[in-house]
Formats: sequence, C-alpha cells, structure tokens
Amino acid sequence: MSQCTIPDLPVTVAIPVRNDADNLRHCLPRLKRFAEVVVIDSGSSDGTVDIANEHCVRVIQFSWNGRYPKKRNWFLINHSPEQEWVLFLDADEFIDDAFCEALAAELVESDKNAYWLTYDNYFLGRLLRHGVPQRKMALLRVGKALYEKIEEHRWSSLDMEIHEHPIVEGEVGRIDARIEHRDDRGIGHFVSKHRDYAAWEARRYELLRNDPSVWQTMTDRQRFKYRNIGKWWFPILYFLAAYFAKLGFLDRAAGFHHALLKAWYFYIIRLLLAENKKKGQGHKT
Repeated sequence: MSQCTIPDLPVTVAIPVRNDADNLRHCLPRLKRFAEVVVIDSGSSDGTVDIANEHCVRVIQFSWNGRYPKKRNWFLINHSPEQEWVLFLDADEFIDDAFCEALAAELVESDKNAYWLTYDNYFLGRLLRHGVPQRKMALLRVGKALYEKIEEHRWSSLDMEIHEHPIVEGEVGRIDARIEHRDDRGIGHFVSKHRDYAAWEARRYELLRNDPSVWQTMTDRQRFKYRNIGKWWFPILYFLAAYFAKLGFLDRAAGFHHALLKAWYFYIIRLLLAENKKKGQGHKT
C-alpha cells in the first residue's frame, strides 16, 4: 500500500497488546494516516515495546488487578484519547488504504457515535470467504461509549474486554470496508485462547441470569446466543449455520476445521455450565 506521512484521519488507534511483537511489526506501518497511535501493553517480554518505540508511537503500561475495568475501558477512563474517535485494533488486524478512504468519507459529517466493523478472517493460512462473518463495534466516539461494566474477580486470565460489548449513547453505523484479521500463531494458540474465552462466557452467562436489565443493551444476535448457549443443540446449530447455511464448505478444509472448532468452543461452554450447576455454583457471581 502507499505510505502517507501526513496524518489526515482524526482517530486515535488504540492497540492492546501482550507479547505481540511479530504482529505489531506488520500492523504499525499501516497506520500512518491516523492522527494518534497508542499501544497499551501488559508487561510484554518479547520486544513488543521495542517495536512500538521504533515506530515512535505512545506506549502505556497496564497491569490488571483482576477486576473492572479491563484494558480498553481503563484506557478510555484514565487516558483520554487526543482525537474525537478511537479505533480499537488488535495487533493481528491490518488496515489498508480502502478502509482508510471509507473511514475518511464516513467521518466528515458523521452523526453516529459508534460503528460496526467487518473483518476478513484468515484460518490455517487461508482467507475464509464464507461462514459466520466476524464483526465488532470497535470504532467509538470518545465520551459517547464505554464497554459494559461487568464486576468479576479473575474469571479467566483475560485482561482485555473480549465479549463485553460497548454501551453507546446515540446511533450506531456501519463501515463496509474490511479489516484483515490474520492470526498466524497456530492451532495451539487458537485452542488456548478459546478455552479462556469459554471459561469467561460460562461465568458471564450465570450473571446474565440474575440481571435482566443487561438484556436491554444487547443486540438481537447477542440475546439469541446467551438465551440458548446452554442448550445441547446450540453447538450443532452453529456448525450447520457456519458450514452449510453460510457456505463455509466453499472454504474447503479451512472452512470445515474453523466451523468445527467454533462448535467445539460452544460445546465447552455448555459443559462448563453443566459442571457449575452440578457443583451448586450456578447462581454465584
């Protein structure tokens, strides 16, 4: 892509990291058009901070105490971005000129306070053109959105908001230009990561059962997931939807394995819920 040395996008890009040197090395050079770039580190030991310093971006250290707030909200609350907008970007998410152009056009006279973004997901080295699309509400107007407040005490090792969704004052839009998501750290990393996600989601489900007000802030897709995530058929439904209804089979082996592992993820959540219920912990927070 062409390199623009004069920032023209009034956006702070915030990149939460922990031992992400290899990805960050490829991520940062693509962000020349953004007015501010901040790396929020959690004590990396692999040279992540050195890479950030080489690109002359701001580095903030975050140490999680196991409770609210986690990394993204902590940044929004304690380190106000310099720009009107903040884009939360993972180190393995890569932006191109097409996305920058779409973003520039959208923000000129925007009346929205947040945007859904869509991602091109790579798995086993292959672009997944089909299956359940990956999307996140990751572009927020500063002062108009925070990730939901969830009181927890080290449900998992996750120090950053993953499935917590932003609570937005005002309208939410969508940017169709896509961001490339390329996590090349192997199946072992994928399984380990989703194991932690599953433990967190199982505990989150128990809280939702005791707090009906939270449902009002969720999207229809989120409500459907949490209402049915403990059902025996939910992992099967996900696989059928991703692999057949969403044409995942056209991505060949990568599409099959991705749909199967995601179904496994939901199955693990169901087993954790059953285990908690058996131990008499189903209603503890």
